[in-house]
Amino acid sequence: MKAFAELTEREILAVAIAGEEEDSRIYLAFAEDLAERYPDSARLFTEMAEQEKNHRHMLLQLYEDRFGPNLPPIRREDVKGFIRRRPIWMTRNLPLDRIRKEAETMEFEAHRFYTRAAERSTDVGIRKLLTDLAEIEKHHEHNAAKLSDKILTAEVRSEEDHTRRRMFVLQYVQPGLAGLMDGSVSTLAPLFAAAFATHNNWQTFLVGLAASIGAGISMGFAEALSDDGSLTGRGSPWLRGTICGLMTTIGGLGHTIPYLVPDAWANAFWIATAIAGLVVFLELWAIAYIRAKYMDTPFLQAVFQIVLGGVVVLAAGILIGGA
Repeated sequence: MKAFAELTEREILAVAIAGEEEDSRIYLAFAEDLAERYPDSARLFTEMAEQEKNHRHMLLQLYEDRFGPNLPPIRREDVKGFIRRRPIWMTRNLPLDRIRKEAETMEFEAHRFYTRAAERSTDVGIRKLLTDLAEIEKHHEHNAAKLSDKILTAEVRSEEDHTRRRMFVLQYVQPGLAGLMDGSVSTLAPLFAAAFATHNNWQTFLVGLAASIGAGISMGFAEALSDDGSLTGRGSPWLRGTICGLMTTIGGLGHTIPYLVPDAWANAFWIATAIAGLVVFLELWAIAYIRAKYMDTPFLQAVFQIVLGGVVVLAAGILIGGA
């Protein structure tokens, strides 16, 4: 690899040409990825890709005037400390805000490169073009904002915000909520059955731990294998599976951990059970709140459904354990 300070003017222009071409392809990839979800933002990135193509044309024309048609085989990856771009395959299905932030970073880094390159250039024409491009890149974010205001009207932004919220619910809230509900409710029966059957905190904790981890693994695989996200837009199946599995485990561990109260304490069983009961109440209330906030379920209806189900499962566990 070569240090930036070792580059000749010919190599600087060649790297800049390759960089503009790559940035244009990245913006087109953003546009293609967003076309179905956010068509207006996709059009914005298509416009930005066209601007990068124009920059490349300006650089290439100057290069051919100065050095002829043959470009040296040098790329960004061949220069130490040069700006790096995320591989295209890593930019697929990113949230809209992340993609816009990625574009801002790209323009900032391009501005920095052109500024440094202009400082090192001794050719007046090359230095002028690099300086002009540095200024263009510096104000590119501002220009994009104006273009955004033109394309992304209030109505369009409202539609995209709605789409973004729907994608967030599909990809994160739904699997997380399903896991939390399963972990919080399904582990109640085995945990409290073990508690009232043994009146031993440590044994109860082991049963709850096993039930929580087992349910988490089961729910995680079930969610990951249920839908690959290609048609529903629910995102990566393994991300959903991980979220669902973790939330299932957390839901079960919430009312399991209180049984770590040492059995040597006076009334240790009833202390742990009282704390676990309070945790169960908080878990069920949190589930009802999440359903009301993100799933458009009336809050009182959500409370009734979740609390009723939880109470029934809890009662079943206590009755079985006390039999």
